Amino acid sequence: MIEVVNLTKRYGNHLAVNELSFNIEEGQIYGFLGPNGAGKTTTMNIMTGYLAPSEGTVRINGYDILEDPEEARKCIGYLPEQPPLYLDMTVLEYIKFVAGLKKLPKSERKSMIDEAINVCKLEEVKNRVIKNLSKGYKQRVGLAQAIVGLPPVIILDEPTVGLDPLQIIEIRDMIKSLGKNHTVILSSHILSEISAICDHVMIISHGKLVASDTPENLLALMKKEKTLNLTVKGSKESIEGVLRSLEFVTDIQFMDSEEKACQSLVITYEGKEDIREELFYALSNAALPIYKLLPPVHSLEDVFIELTENKEEEK
Repeated sequence: MIEVVNLTKRYGNHLAVNELSFNIEEGQIYGFLGPNGAGKTTTMNIMTGYLAPSEGTVRINGYDILEDPEEARKCIGYLPEQPPLYLDMTVLEYIKFVAGLKKLPKSERKSMIDEAINVCKLEEVKNRVIKNLSKGYKQRVGLAQAIVGLPPVIILDEPTVGLDPLQIIEIRDMIKSLGKNHTVILSSHILSEISAICDHVMIISHGKLVASDTPENLLALMKKEKTLNLTVKGSKESIEGVLRSLEFVTDIQFMDSEEKACQSLVITYEGKEDIREELFYALSNAALPIYKLLPPVHSLEDVFIELTENKEEEK
């Protein structure tokens, strides 16, 4: 569907995208993540033909974005972070205008416009002037211009930024619905949103791809190190003394505890798959009752921080 090969973009001495390569398969929703300045928006702008790369190639459905720009762009619907709206037009006028720019077949244009308005739930406001709409509705209009004509690829740059929680849920539901018939690439700073919507996640840092996998596989990366979260009643010295005597414990990190007279800590261990029973008896024999014993709960935020921080250290 999309092939990006050795994509590079320089602004003077600044390297925004650094020999970036990846493939986008048909019929999935992809999350595109990275810190501010990582090169996400630059990459999206190159993929959609808004920017020319310094080096490298992008092919959409086999069409090179530089050699066959018109054919490549026909395959893409793009919603930038700031929707390209003409505020003095009505919603219907604007969608008709976009359909004309996209050179949609006149015989099918009305049905395609109606489809975009219906998918984005704009029927009740289609005759209203865009500048008088709420931000949530303006975002829907931006989404409608991206999908009119039903391009196979939809690229969305921060589609829920600045929206209230209800509006975010509505846009998320629309994106999930689009994923049934389109390949969707979604950039977002809301990592829980990526986890909830996307089939595949790509993480970029300093213009390079540092991870590309399903959310489940990325979370599995965080579980390779064996750790347990504990809350134990007793002094720090007593607890540490018992734990240091256990040969499988390799590291202990104490944290502030909300429980009175208790210590909260994370222990790292090796060798055995399950140490809970031995841990229980060791602490109970020392009159140190366990109030909590849980494996760590990792999130996509943990993966994101670890991968992008490591990349920062390598730089």
